[in-house]
Amino acid sequence: MANVVVVGSQWGDEGKGKIVDWLSSQADVVVRFQGGHNAGHTLVIDGVTYKLSLLPSGIVRPGKLSVVGNGVVIDPHALIAEIERVSAQGVSITPETLRIAENACLILSLHRELDQQRESANSGTKIGTTGRGIGPAYEDKVGRRAIRMTDLTDLGTLMPKIERLLAHHNALRRGLNLAEIEPQAIYDELAAVAPKVLPYVTTVFDLLDEQRRAGKRILFEGAQGTLLDIDHGTYPFVTSSNTVSGQAAIGSGMGPSAINYVLGITKAYTTRVGGGPFPTELEDENGQIMGDRGREFGTVTGRRRRCGWFDAVLVRQAVKTNGIDGIALTKLDILDVFKEIKVCVAYELDGKQIDIFPANQDAQQRIKPIYETIEGWDSTTMGARSWGELPAQAIKYVRRIEELIGCPVALLSTSPERDDTILVRNPFE
Repeated sequence: MANVVVVGSQWGDEGKGKIVDWLSSQADVVVRFQGGHNAGHTLVIDGVTYKLSLLPSGIVRPGKLSVVGNGVVIDPHALIAEIERVSAQGVSITPETLRIAENACLILSLHRELDQQRESANSGTKIGTTGRGIGPAYEDKVGRRAIRMTDLTDLGTLMPKIERLLAHHNALRRGLNLAEIEPQAIYDELAAVAPKVLPYVTTVFDLLDEQRRAGKRILFEGAQGTLLDIDHGTYPFVTSSNTVSGQAAIGSGMGPSAINYVLGITKAYTTRVGGGPFPTELEDENGQIMGDRGREFGTVTGRRRRCGWFDAVLVRQAVKTNGIDGIALTKLDILDVFKEIKVCVAYELDGKQIDIFPANQDAQQRIKPIYETIEGWDSTTMGARSWGELPAQAIKYVRRIEELIGCPVALLSTSPERDDTILVRNPFE
């Protein structure tokens, strides 16, 4: 059986929710492998809308096993609240349907406070974080001082670990003129949530190996997008984890041989939330039209997204860094009203043409997009379920994107509705 990794090939918000939902109906196991509750998926199933941040998309489907891997940082309070909220919508969430890695690191209240303090400071670079503590939690993880899920199993051994954590954080807080935190406060916070989360905790790498050996289909569900990757994104305007497909192996404990197909979710234009470079950004009427027609507001933050023309250079890089086998092209219908559509095919940097997005932050500010103009189709693609229902110019646009990014379209989405999808290749087959 094929195992599929789903990643965003742009700055996130590519419409992964619908595609992941479509794929999760075919999967036996759905695994979150990075990030935290700073990214969200919106699923619409039988007319009911589910907004998920930490819970894998498979949780809303009976008979599926949902797994939160070790690559995710988990705010236990946010997890409990999300379980309660989704359960109130009629979804059964039990230790038989949801499993959480024992070696996943925790987000604590001190992480949230530090994140918000940094982002609101008057000096320094504003990254545009959600202020939910994800970055500081990952810092503690690599600093080898994090509290992990497994630490909650024996509260008697927790205090020395808390003291080690606070030796770092209280020094930071003194520098920020914040009150120091007493170890007992963190202990009480963790002791209160431990009974609520521990029933879900297990050795995930072993569980997933059992599922693989039993021939189960596994879907690895990425959050955010490639261009927010800590290594391969628009640094420093990135998230604090690896969002590329290789993280599916690391963040689940399965190993790269378990991955059979990488699907890159790709919007037919470009959006991003927060600060950072955006070569094809439109600050005119066209950008406004895209935002309004595409309902471009963040699932988690509610912030309006910046909009621009499709950037083939960036997506081509995402294809390479993820090893993408096929893309799911979403929101084609948003472009229905444009007489002409532009696609960025290269950049100009200091008078020279280049075909990669430079890693240097200063160079990123100086690049200018080189556009190719494609005639619009001036008719609707919304709801199309076969190539024969698409205008000829829309097909030409899709084929040109395939050429420019060096990757075929596996699925084409023409509306938020699940069945409004043109299937070229099923990644599971």
